[in-house]
Amino acid sequence: MLSALSTAAAAATSLAHYGPGPGAGGFGWLWLLVPLFWIAFFVLLVAFVGRRLRRSGANWQMRGPSPEQTLGDRYARGEVDEQEYRTRLEVLRSNQPQRR
Repeated sequence: MLSALSTAAAAATSLAHYGPGPGAGGFGWLWLLVPLFWIAFFVLLVAFVGRRLRRSGANWQMRGPSPEQTLGDRYARGEVDEQEYRTRLEVLRSNQPQRR
């Protein structure tokens, strides 16, 4: 029994001194993979959402009536005549991006 105790003590001292070796349950440098995974995940998520918003043409900053509605209101109030209304409406519609 004394022999078993001395062997266990020697093994514990050796392990405490040198640390866990390969296959001893230690993670070593692999602990870096967890934060790197989450950083990469959030970067990809932001890039994906941003790309989707740019592609959809979503203009969430624009509030209020469209330029065509504003021009129609001005025409209805008599601020612009029919000739000017049609000219400006044509310019507005030619400058809009083509939808796919």
